[in-house]
Order: sequence, then structure tokens, then C-alpha cells
Amino acid sequence: MSYGEKSAALTVLRFVRRLWVLFLIVMLAACLDAESRAEYVGGTAAKLESGSTGAIEFGDSHYFAFYAKKEQVRVPYDRIDLLEYGQKVDRRLLMAVVISPMFLLSKKRKHFLTIGYTDPDGSHEALVFRVDKNDIRAMLVSLEARTGQKIQYQDEEARKAGRG
Repeated sequence: MSYGEKSAALTVLRFVRRLWVLFLIVMLAACLDAESRAEYVGGTAAKLESGSTGAIEFGDSHYFAFYAKKEQVRVPYDRIDLLEYGQKVDRRLLMAVVISPMFLLSKKRKHFLTIGYTDPDGSHEALVFRVDKNDIRAMLVSLEARTGQKIQYQDEEARKAGRG
């Protein structure tokens, strides 16, 4: 093998190594993004306070999990029997009065996810979360896939936002 052939082989190996490192970085980033920020707004979870912020994690293939600063809730996917998505639309009245009447034309949407499940004692429980609008589609698809349940939409606007 001549010097030129060895140099070309080394260049190809370097390229393959860089491509492999890039692939690993992308896969790691995808794994780290398996959680979404959320706020627990209500439900029957005695451990959680209304208004608790935390992360909903989808990385576990057996459990839905919400991790707040002080408490956590984990529910096996096979116990989840209700997935509901809805929106609350608010007009920005205060901003319209203080800043500009143009704010009357804009709407602020809050996105809510309700999860119903049966606890080990057989009682039906519910968790309601306010979630980020950028995370909702991935969250709904993941929950449908892992639970086998279909998402119930509160209205047509929620269906459009959830389906894309």
C-alpha cells in the first residue's frame, strides 16, 4: 500500500469516526428530551400540591412519571384508562387596557392534559397538568403508544392543536 492509499484510508476512517460521534450525540439528545416541563394543577394525587411544577418523563417504558421538587408520582401505563387533552383560551384584556387595544385580537392558550388511572386499591384517580404548547404533540403520541388508549379531545380546537 502506497503512502497516498494509506492517507486516503485514514481520511475515510476519520470521517466515519466523526459521523459515529455525531450519531451518538443526536441519540443522546433525543433520550434527554424524553421529558417535558409541566405544572400539576389538580386531581386526586394526595402527595402533590396544586401548582407544583416539575417534569413529565416518557423515557421509562413501563411508567408514566411526574417528578416535582418534593414529590413524585409514577403510574404504570397499563393502569391508565383515560387520556384527555384540552385548551383554555384567554383574551388578553388587561394588556389591551394597559398597552394597546390590539391585544383584544390575540389569544393566550393554556394546554391541559388529564390522565385517569386505577390505583392498586382499585380506586379511580386523576391527574391534571398544564403543559407547554411545544411539547403537547410528542406527549400525546407517546402516551397513546404506551397506554394503548386514544386521546379524548375536549373540543375541535384541541383536536387541531393535538394532531398538528
